[in-house]
Amino acid sequence: MRILLIEDDPMIGEAVAEGLRADGYTIDWVRDGRAGSSALAAATPYALVLLDIGLPGRDGLTLLREARARRDRTPVLLMTARDTVADRVAGLDAGADDYLIKPFDLDELLARVRALLRRAAGRAEPAIEHGALHIDPATHSATLRGQPLALSAREFALLLALAERPGAVLSRAQLEEKLYGWDDAVGSNAVEVHIHKLRRKLGEAAIRNLRGVGYALGEV
Repeated sequence: MRILLIEDDPMIGEAVAEGLRADGYTIDWVRDGRAGSSALAAATPYALVLLDIGLPGRDGLTLLREARARRDRTPVLLMTARDTVADRVAGLDAGADDYLIKPFDLDELLARVRALLRRAAGRAEPAIEHGALHIDPATHSATLRGQPLALSAREFALLLALAERPGAVLSRAQLEEKLYGWDDAVGSNAVEVHIHKLRRKLGEAAIRNLRGVGYALGEV
Protein backbone atom coordinates (compact mmCIF):
# COMPACT_ATOMS: atom_id res chain seq x y z
CA MET A 1 0.00 0.00 0.00
CA ARG A 2 1.14 3.50 -0.80
CA ILE A 3 1.32 6.13 1.95
CA LEU A 4 2.08 9.84 1.73
CA LEU A 5 4.29 11.15 4.55
CA ILE A 6 4.38 14.96 5.04
CA GLU A 7 7.00 15.69 7.70
CA ASP A 8 9.71 18.35 7.84
CA ASP A 9 11.83 16.90 10.66
CA PRO A 10 14.52 14.77 8.92
CA MET A 11 15.11 12.44 11.87
CA ILE A 12 11.43 11.73 12.46
CA GLY A 13 10.69 11.47 8.76
CA GLU A 14 13.55 9.06 8.14
CA ALA A 15 12.58 6.87 11.08
CA VAL A 16 8.91 6.77 10.10
CA ALA A 17 9.64 6.14 6.42
CA GLU A 18 12.13 3.40 7.23
CA GLY A 19 9.75 1.74 9.69
CA LEU A 20 6.84 1.80 7.25
CA ARG A 21 8.95 0.44 4.41
CA ALA A 22 10.18 -2.35 6.68
CA ASP A 23 6.53 -3.15 7.35
CA GLY A 24 5.88 -3.49 3.63
CA TYR A 25 4.41 -0.09 2.72
CA THR A 26 5.42 2.11 -0.20
CA ILE A 27 6.26 5.63 1.00
CA ASP A 28 6.33 9.01 -0.74
CA TRP A 29 7.90 11.59 1.60
CA VAL A 30 7.67 15.38 1.22
CA ARG A 31 9.25 17.81 3.67
CA ASP A 32 7.27 21.08 3.58
CA GLY A 33 3.75 22.40 3.34
CA ARG A 34 3.87 23.56 -0.27
CA ALA A 35 5.17 20.20 -1.52
CA GLY A 36 2.60 18.50 0.67
CA SER A 37 -0.19 20.59 -0.85
CA SER A 38 0.93 19.62 -4.36
CA ALA A 39 1.17 15.93 -3.43
CA LEU A 40 -2.30 15.94 -1.87
CA ALA A 41 -3.82 17.67 -4.90
CA ALA A 42 -2.23 15.21 -7.35
CA ALA A 43 -4.12 12.23 -8.71
CA THR A 44 -2.06 9.62 -6.84
CA PRO A 45 -4.49 7.37 -4.90
CA TYR A 46 -2.85 7.12 -1.49
CA ALA A 47 -4.21 4.64 1.03
CA LEU A 48 -3.27 6.94 3.92
CA VAL A 49 -1.66 10.31 4.69
CA LEU A 50 0.64 10.90 7.68
CA LEU A 51 0.58 14.65 8.22
CA ASP A 52 2.65 16.85 10.50
CA ILE A 53 0.90 20.04 11.62
CA GLY A 54 3.86 22.39 12.09
CA LEU A 55 5.18 22.50 8.53
CA PRO A 56 7.24 25.25 6.85
CA GLY A 57 5.48 27.00 4.00
CA ARG A 58 1.93 25.94 4.86
CA ASP A 59 0.66 24.35 8.05
CA GLY A 60 -0.82 20.87 8.14
CA LEU A 61 -4.30 21.89 9.26
CA THR A 62 -4.63 24.15 6.21
CA LEU A 63 -3.61 21.28 3.95
CA LEU A 64 -6.11 19.00 5.67
CA ARG A 65 -9.00 21.46 5.38
CA GLU A 66 -8.25 22.00 1.68
CA ALA A 67 -8.18 18.26 1.04
CA ARG A 68 -11.52 17.75 2.77
CA ALA A 69 -12.98 20.70 0.85
CA ARG A 70 -12.05 18.82 -2.35
CA ARG A 71 -14.01 15.85 -0.92
CA ASP A 72 -10.78 13.88 -0.58
CA ARG A 73 -11.70 11.06 1.81
CA THR A 74 -8.21 9.59 2.17
CA PRO A 75 -7.61 8.71 5.85
CA VAL A 76 -5.33 11.23 7.56
CA LEU A 77 -3.29 10.63 10.71
CA LEU A 78 -1.96 13.85 12.26
CA MET A 79 1.46 13.72 13.89
CA THR A 80 2.34 16.67 16.10
CA ALA A 81 3.98 17.87 19.29
CA ARG A 82 0.92 20.02 20.07
CA ASP A 83 -0.69 18.07 22.87
CA THR A 84 -3.43 20.25 24.35
CA VAL A 85 -7.05 19.18 24.19
CA ALA A 86 -7.81 22.25 22.06
CA ASP A 87 -5.14 21.21 19.54
CA ARG A 88 -6.54 17.69 19.31
CA VAL A 89 -10.07 18.97 18.89
CA ALA A 90 -8.95 21.39 16.16
CA GLY A 91 -7.20 18.59 14.27
CA LEU A 92 -10.12 16.20 14.45
CA ASP A 93 -12.64 18.91 13.55
CA ALA A 94 -10.50 19.82 10.53
CA GLY A 95 -11.08 16.29 9.20
CA ALA A 96 -8.33 14.13 10.69
CA ASP A 97 -9.14 10.47 11.33
CA ASP A 98 -6.61 10.03 14.13
CA TYR A 99 -4.07 12.02 16.13
CA LEU A 100 -0.65 10.96 17.44
CA ILE A 101 1.46 13.04 19.82
CA LYS A 102 5.22 13.31 19.29
CA PRO A 103 7.37 11.66 20.44
CA PHE A 104 5.61 8.38 19.68
CA ASP A 105 6.55 4.73 19.53
CA LEU A 106 6.88 3.33 16.02
CA ASP A 107 4.92 0.22 16.96
CA GLU A 108 1.98 2.38 18.02
CA LEU A 109 2.15 4.31 14.76
CA LEU A 110 2.10 1.07 12.76
CA ALA A 111 -0.86 -0.22 14.77
CA ARG A 112 -2.79 3.00 14.15
CA VAL A 113 -1.94 2.83 10.44
CA ARG A 114 -3.32 -0.71 10.25
CA ALA A 115 -6.47 0.31 12.13
CA LEU A 116 -7.13 3.25 9.79
CA LEU A 117 -6.56 1.09 6.72
CA ARG A 118 -8.99 -1.53 8.06
CA ARG A 119 -11.59 1.14 8.69
CA ALA A 120 -11.13 2.60 5.20
CA ALA A 121 -11.61 -0.87 3.71
CA GLY A 122 -14.78 -1.39 5.75
CA ARG A 123 -13.30 -4.15 7.88
CA ALA A 124 -13.33 -4.52 11.65
CA GLU A 125 -11.36 -7.76 11.75
CA PRO A 126 -7.55 -7.50 11.67
CA ALA A 127 -7.19 -10.46 9.28
CA ILE A 128 -8.70 -11.16 5.86
CA GLU A 129 -10.22 -14.53 4.96
CA HIS A 130 -10.80 -15.47 1.34
CA GLY A 131 -11.67 -19.10 0.82
CA ALA A 132 -8.72 -21.14 2.07
CA LEU A 133 -6.54 -18.02 2.17
CA HIS A 134 -5.79 -16.21 5.45
CA ILE A 135 -3.98 -12.86 5.32
CA ASP A 136 -2.73 -11.01 8.41
CA PRO A 137 -1.66 -7.41 7.61
CA ALA A 138 -0.26 -6.94 11.13
CA THR A 139 2.37 -9.63 10.69
CA HIS A 140 2.59 -9.42 6.88
CA SER A 141 1.97 -13.14 6.70
CA ALA A 142 -0.41 -15.34 4.77
CA THR A 143 -1.42 -18.99 4.92
CA LEU A 144 -3.13 -21.22 2.39
CA ARG A 145 -5.09 -24.13 3.87
CA GLY A 146 -3.20 -23.58 7.10
CA GLN A 147 0.22 -23.70 5.47
CA PRO A 148 2.43 -20.58 5.56
CA LEU A 149 3.17 -18.87 2.26
CA ALA A 150 6.65 -17.56 1.52
CA LEU A 151 5.93 -14.17 -0.07
CA SER A 152 8.20 -11.27 -0.89
CA ALA A 153 7.18 -7.81 0.32
CA ARG A 154 5.81 -6.86 -3.11
CA GLU A 155 4.02 -10.19 -3.54
CA PHE A 156 2.32 -9.71 -0.16
CA ALA A 157 1.39 -6.11 -1.00
CA LEU A 158 -0.10 -7.22 -4.32
CA LEU A 159 -2.06 -10.04 -2.71
CA LEU A 160 -3.36 -7.70 0.00
CA ALA A 161 -4.46 -5.10 -2.57
CA LEU A 162 -6.50 -7.73 -4.41
CA ALA A 163 -7.90 -9.34 -1.24
CA GLU A 164 -9.10 -6.04 0.20
CA ARG A 165 -11.42 -5.64 -2.78
CA PRO A 166 -12.60 -9.18 -3.56
CA GLY A 167 -14.35 -9.31 -6.90
CA ALA A 168 -13.04 -5.92 -7.98
CA VAL A 169 -10.82 -5.73 -11.05
CA LEU A 170 -7.65 -3.65 -10.58
CA SER A 171 -5.76 -2.47 -13.64
CA ARG A 172 -2.02 -2.82 -13.97
CA ALA A 173 -1.68 0.95 -13.51
CA GLN A 174 -3.70 0.82 -10.28
CA LEU A 175 -1.55 -1.99 -8.93
CA GLU A 176 1.66 -0.17 -9.90
CA GLU A 177 0.47 2.90 -8.00
CA LYS A 178 -0.10 0.77 -4.90
CA LEU A 179 3.24 -1.06 -5.12
CA TYR A 180 5.72 1.60 -6.24
CA GLY A 181 6.67 5.07 -5.04
CA TRP A 182 8.19 8.06 -6.80
CA ASP A 183 11.75 6.81 -6.47
CA ASP A 184 11.10 3.22 -7.55
CA ALA A 185 12.11 2.00 -10.98
CA VAL A 186 9.16 0.09 -12.44
CA GLY A 187 9.74 -2.44 -15.21
CA SER A 188 7.17 -2.66 -17.99
CA ASN A 189 6.14 -6.16 -16.86
CA ALA A 190 6.79 -5.83 -13.11
CA VAL A 191 3.18 -6.47 -12.09
CA GLU A 192 2.89 -9.46 -14.43
CA VAL A 193 6.04 -10.98 -12.89
CA HIS A 194 4.58 -10.70 -9.37
CA ILE A 195 1.24 -12.12 -10.58
CA HIS A 196 3.04 -15.08 -12.12
CA LYS A 197 4.91 -15.80 -8.89
CA LEU A 198 1.74 -15.53 -6.81
CA ARG A 199 -0.09 -17.97 -9.11
CA ARG A 200 2.70 -20.49 -8.68
CA LYS A 201 2.19 -20.31 -4.90
CA LEU A 202 -1.61 -20.00 -4.77
CA GLY A 203 -2.74 -21.86 -7.89
CA GLU A 204 -3.49 -20.64 -11.40
CA ALA A 205 -7.14 -19.92 -10.60
CA ALA A 206 -6.26 -17.71 -7.62
CA ILE A 207 -5.79 -14.56 -9.72
CA ARG A 208 -8.04 -13.94 -12.71
CA ASN A 209 -6.86 -11.90 -15.69
CA LEU A 210 -9.52 -9.97 -17.56
CA ARG A 211 -7.67 -9.26 -20.77
CA GLY A 212 -7.29 -5.55 -21.40
CA VAL A 213 -8.90 -4.68 -18.05
CA GLY A 214 -6.85 -5.99 -15.14
CA TYR A 215 -6.67 -8.57 -12.37
CA ALA A 216 -9.01 -9.84 -9.66
CA LEU A 217 -8.76 -12.37 -6.87
CA GLY A 218 -10.34 -15.66 -7.91
CA GLU A 219 -11.21 -18.86 -6.08
CA VAL A 220 -8.64 -20.19 -3.64
